[in-house]
Amino acid sequence: MTATVEGVRVRIAGDGSPVLLLHGIGGSSASFDAQLAGLAPKHRVLAWDAPGYGGSADPEKPLGMAGYAALVGRLLASLDAAPAHLVGVSWGGVIATRVALDYPEVVRSLVLADSTRGSGIDSERAAVMRARPSELNRVGAAEFARRRAPRLLAPGADPAVAQRVEDIMAEIRLPGYTSAAESMAETDHGPRLSRISVPTLVLVGEHDQVTGVAESRRLAASIPGARLEVLPGGHAANQEAPRRFSAEVLDFLSQVDSVVAR
Repeated sequence: MTATVEGVRVRIAGDGSPVLLLHGIGGSSASFDAQLAGLAPKHRVLAWDAPGYGGSADPEKPLGMAGYAALVGRLLASLDAAPAHLVGVSWGGVIATRVALDYPEVVRSLVLADSTRGSGIDSERAAVMRARPSELNRVGAAEFARRRAPRLLAPGADPAVAQRVEDIMAEIRLPGYTSAAESMAETDHGPRLSRISVPTLVLVGEHDQVTGVAESRRLAASIPGARLEVLPGGHAANQEAPRRFSAEVLDFLSQVDSVVAR
């Protein structure tokens, strides 16, 4: 089933403690097809299409990272899903981090997969991120995806998975991508990570060449009590190794929920 909140489409499956899946800058809720199935037996799983992605309306202007976090808070309240476990991949993990910092009352736990502190950690990375929408506008989504999707995958990735990652990226739209890129470019959560107070699991593909294992290690070391697990695959580890990814998430969420129940 699906729901729409403030123009944002959310796919919903299963029953149990709520889990919100937040996709990466080149993805959509379709990037979480395997997790919608894999987590639903034990959880109420919600996967959003961020503004300007998938079935969601385009943003009228860039939201900023604070705007995305506030929107997540309102969405969870509207769907009676707070506090929720937040599972964010890449850009989605940066959004999840901001939600935990600004609205900790709506967060039960964090899973940050192949994520980062943000692209604002230095001026060069911010500039590269801000330049991407111009490339998308110049070459079109299909060519943009053809060029960029292979970087999300480990060497020797399943061709069917590689094609699926490219097909999903080929559906991105300029308004959504521009807003997302600007939110990444403005953000450096590094100085605030020690303030995160919810249980946190950091996952990363061993061949991630986009954000990298070192960045995930830094996240885990900076967030109090966080645990790091390295998975098979690249930056799109949740799609390349979906069973292992879902198993790690399920085990972590079960531990958190058992503590909450006690």
